[in-house]
Amino acid sequence: MNAHVIPGVLWIDVGALNEIPRRGARRVATPRGDIAVFRTGDNEVFALLDKCPHKQGPLSQGIVHGRTVTCPLHAWNIDLATGEPTGADAGKGCAPTVTVRVENGRILLATGG
Repeated sequence: MNAHVIPGVLWIDVGALNEIPRRGARRVATPRGDIAVFRTGDNEVFALLDKCPHKQGPLSQGIVHGRTVTCPLHAWNIDLATGEPTGADAGKGCAPTVTVRVENGRILLATGG
């Protein structure tokens, strides 16, 4: 991992965008805990703490569809942009979001400021 200092924020390079398949995810270990980095079919990138708000299931092992991931343990659907459960499970917790960006084909996670 390479650190990139941008005014007020420490960014960590966690790999190339093309290392994550479309509609896929990867788990990244950080001092904050495991982070799930998702790539949608539309090539958008999102990052959440890798724990479902329901039973702490590994969201990085879920199925990505649209801008949502389905937890592999109990099929909760989590909005990738907000970390909030959708549908019947809305309002029942949240998977914290992590600021992420893509620069020159590299995925960068914000780790502090």
